[in-house]
Amino acid sequence: MISTAKAKFQRISPRKARMIINLVRGRSAAEALQLLDFTHKAAAPAVKKLIASALANAKLQSPGVDTDSLFISKATVDKGPNAHMRRWRPRAQGRATRITKGVSHIHIELDRR
Repeated sequence: MISTAKAKFQRISPRKARMIINLVRGRSAAEALQLLDFTHKAAAPAVKKLIASALANAKLQSPGVDTDSLFISKATVDKGPNAHMRRWRPRAQGRATRITKGVSHIHIELDRR
């Protein structure tokens, strides 16, 4: 593990974010950034910013690292808490149910080939 980056409490559902993470997992960091430039999905800008942050972290931790040799070794998306946005939807017979808004924790690790 060369460097990590975490984006917590991202306002995107985990299912949508996992689609983008599965697209870039295992690719080189430069290839993933270029691929995300042309991906028209809601999670693409957040994941692109996170990969750029992980590259910057790698340069800070070891200044002599070759950034072209770094690839995304581990990328996960976990569900975040729904405590911030509590909304209610009226249901049948006077009941109310909660509307769950998607919140994600995205974690990326870069490593050398």
